[in-house]
Formats: sequence, structure tokens, C-alpha cells
Amino acid sequence: MSSNFFFKKKIIKLSKLFPKFKFQRDFQINDIKTLKFSKKNDLSFFDSIKYKNDAEKTKAGSCITTRSLEKYLPKTVQKIIVENVLIELSKATNYIYPNSNIDYPDISLKKPNKKNYKYVKFSNNVLIGKNVKIGKNCIIGANTIIEKNSVIGKECVIGSNVIIKNTLMGNRVVLQDDCKIGQKGFGFIPIKNKNFKFPHIGKVIIEDDVEIASACTIDRGSIDDTIIGNNTYLDNQVHVAHNVKIGSNCMIAGQVGFAGSSSIGNNVSIGGQAGISGHLKIGNNVRVGGGSGVVKDIDDNETVMGYPAVPLKNFIKQNTKK
Repeated sequence: MSSNFFFKKKIIKLSKLFPKFKFQRDFQINDIKTLKFSKKNDLSFFDSIKYKNDAEKTKAGSCITTRSLEKYLPKTVQKIIVENVLIELSKATNYIYPNSNIDYPDISLKKPNKKNYKYVKFSNNVLIGKNVKIGKNCIIGANTIIEKNSVIGKECVIGSNVIIKNTLMGNRVVLQDDCKIGQKGFGFIPIKNKNFKFPHIGKVIIEDDVEIASACTIDRGSIDDTIIGNNTYLDNQVHVAHNVKIGSNCMIAGQVGFAGSSSIGNNVSIGGQAGISGHLKIGNNVRVGGGSGVVKDIDDNETVMGYPAVPLKNFIKQNTKK
């Protein structure tokens, strides 16, 4: 499934975007992508040693990075050396996608035309944007809004007062009341007396058989996508920030919060009110106790508890001594 949610300028040369730099190969930029998914006509970025492995393998045509990190990039990648990678990336993204740093209201919203959705049941006051696709045997609750270009699979149940935008959804997905899916994430760069907004050009991908309980918030990706894997269940009031990837068969209890760009493996269980910091990697079959604060990576099959979260055996020892 694919969909284009944001207006992109058609012809943008690398030299025009970065006029102060000289390039051996000038090219028309196809898109801005992460190191892992970039191709020879894409612009990428490298701002942390955590992504060293992706940097060494990237196929990006050009990459915004720093003097200390450039050595990890292949020789084929044209380096754009800057002091602050995220500010320059933000400027470039804003230029290529000029409407991506604010969530403007969808003015194409209308009552659904029953001819276009013969096998879908709508409750009262539902509004649908332009080019929205909804599969057979879906049920959409009252006052729900599905914005332009969103895709809903077959046999989905969408509750009341739900807002869906910039989202691709699989089959048999359940969204309970008051969920907000696909809005801009909490991305900005503080500089002096101003916050520099970071644009969000990604989307939310919800795979088959996912259930998301009431009042959950799932932000779309900034450059990458936010993904919820097959058969994963989210309890009430869970917040999933931009670029987070949650694997298959996960169970996330109420009021859990995920900070941006963390990756969660398969078969992971997280207790209520736990917090997962940003840019972390949580392995498969991990268990996180309720109220825990996860601030570093967790290997496969670990059970952790506490703040900061530590292996369960260590947590028990620490609390037994008190």
C-alpha cells in the first residue's frame, strides 16, 4: 500500500537546495529518506553514531552530516557537512514539502457518498476526505473524520469521534472511540529564543488485526513512518510518537508512552504507565513492568522493571535491601 499525503515540489536540484556546496554529481532530488531506505537520487541525514551501521550501507546520493561522522559514509555518498544536521534537514524538508510543518484542516471533507462505499456502514455525522479508500464490511462510528488519501482495509471497526489522517490501515483493525491517528508529532529544535518546527512527511501504517483502545494517540513519522505490527493490542490512552515501530503480537497496557524513533520487537508486553525513551531498540519477547522507565536498549527475552528499568532480578535485589 502506498499513498501521497503531502505536496512535493517537482523539480529540485541538489545544487539549488545547497548553493554553498560544490557537488561532483548534481541531481534532481527524488525524496528525503532515512539512511536505510535512501537510493542514489535521495537526500538523507546522519546525526548520531547510533546509526553507524545504516550509514555504512546507505545508497543515498547525498547526506547531511557532521565532520566527525562523515568518515562512516561510503565514498559514493556526497557529504553535506554542517554544524546542526537536524536544522539543515528541517530547512531542506520544508523547502521540498512546503506544507508539512503544520496540520492544515482538510477542506475536502464531505458526507460519504454511498455509491462509492456500497459495503460500508456509516453512523451519523461522518466526514470523508478526497480519495479515501475504505474496504468492504467496515463500520464507521458517529462524528468520525477520515481525511484525504487515507486507506482503510476490509472488515475494520472504527469507533465514534475518531480522527484519521495520513494513515494506511490493514484489514480487521479495531479503533475504539476518541482515537487520534496520523497527526504531526512533537518535533522542534530549540534555538536561542525560538523553537524551529520540524516538518513531518511520514505516515502511520497499521497492519492487520490490530486493536487500539479508546483515546490513543499515534503520531505520523517525521521522515520515516510510524508502524504498528500485526495483531498488536494497545490499551486506553497510549501515546505513540513519530517514527516508532512496534512489532507483531505486542500487548501495550494503558497510559504507556513511547518517545520518538524507538523500535519495539515482536511479542513484547509493556505494563501500564511505563515510558520508553527515544531512539531505543527493544528486543523480541521483552517484558516491561508497569510504571517502569526504559532509558536504554533491551536485549531479546529480557524482563525489566523500575526507573531506570533494570533486569527483574536486579530490581528485586535493590528493593529487598531497602
